[in-house]
Amino acid sequence: MKDSGNCRDIRIFTCNSNRPLAEKIVKKLDGIIKSYEESFECEKIKDITLGKSDVSRFQDGEISLKIHESIRECDVYLIQSTSNPVNDNLMELLIMIDAVKRASAKRITAVIPYYGYARQDRKVRARDPISAKLVSNLLTSAGADRILTMDLHSAQIQGFFDIPLDNLRGMPLFSHYYKNKFDNFDDIIVVSPDLGSVSRSRALAEKLNVNLAIIDKRRPKDDVTEVVNIIGKVKGKKAIIIDDEIDTGGSIINASNALIEKGVTDVYVCCTHGKFSGNAIEKIEKSGISEIVTLDTINVDTKNSEKLKILSVDEMFALAIYRIHGGMSVSDLFE
Repeated sequence: MKDSGNCRDIRIFTCNSNRPLAEKIVKKLDGIIKSYEESFECEKIKDITLGKSDVSRFQDGEISLKIHESIRECDVYLIQSTSNPVNDNLMELLIMIDAVKRASAKRITAVIPYYGYARQDRKVRARDPISAKLVSNLLTSAGADRILTMDLHSAQIQGFFDIPLDNLRGMPLFSHYYKNKFDNFDDIIVVSPDLGSVSRSRALAEKLNVNLAIIDKRRPKDDVTEVVNIIGKVKGKKAIIIDDEIDTGGSIINASNALIEKGVTDVYVCCTHGKFSGNAIEKIEKSGISEIVTLDTINVDTKNSEKLKILSVDEMFALAIYRIHGGMSVSDLFE
């Protein structure tokens, strides 16, 4: 870090979408900064804690926001996933950005572990909106100076912003998990659930030093997929499917069924963003999937699932905030 004294000017706030993750990030960040002090015998600083704020509702549903501490000339980080209810969570974030800007913050970084509306990143049919671009405009217009997120649905969304955006990757967490889970990788194969996920799947396959298979599917309508073909030898293998998100669970269950029909012995699934809309978890519990590993970018209730395992992104985001605040490179975290 260029100047440890700058840590005095850092402030971190959260809205309502994923407070448990925000608390874990702050705890990790405090530990990172304290270890820096010990290593370089820096001047001691106060503990890093979540900023004092209230995000509530008026009787008519409008958002009420109050910040209870000075943030003038501070480096401010606002943690908020724009997950379900996406419109409420997005509006909370926009209002908090505006409040922090008007309170004379020096720099505002929107930390968005899950970036909603990312699937609407291009025109598929005539007169379609490009909602991902609209959201980027809203965040910038509200006053955000930088965006920190993880596994955008498509890389092109980075180009929608005229401010710096850091897109962290969840794949290293999955590769570490599976390296500890399996002793022998001779019967393991990584499967891309569609052509759009090949790059992400190939990266995991290379980390695990295993082969890659690809599911060729078509989407006749929104939230409905059909498996057309499986490219690669999967018979007798344990398959690991990696995707950026799971919503209703229909696509991943269809992919699992197709693999089992082709002779796969076990299907393991990992995804960065576990949205699990509707009765998705119930359907997954009844499916042939052996296990699903997801990250806590979205706050998920796991009490009704025996197949669902959650890994935390707290340390990765804490390191990213630490490096951004200290003016250091974030690129190492992408690997």
